[in-house]
Amino acid sequence: MATVVEAEITGTVWKIQVVKGDKVTEGQTIAILESMKMEVPVEAPETGEVQEIHVSEGQSIEEGDALITLV
Repeated sequence: MATVVEAEITGTVWKIQVVKGDKVTEGQTIAILESMKMEVPVEAPETGEVQEIHVSEGQSIEEGDALITLV
């Protein structure tokens, strides 16, 4: 079953650290968001494979926006 990783804050996608098809482990940093000059890591909630990346670096995002889908 797919897991959608959502933004926990409103801000900007500073860096995406995975590509489609990457295998990730629970707790691995998969993206970094920036809000008010603070970097906030986004960690994989479970082990899986990156199925889709919904955002791009530099994109403004709102809390709750879909970032990455894992399967």
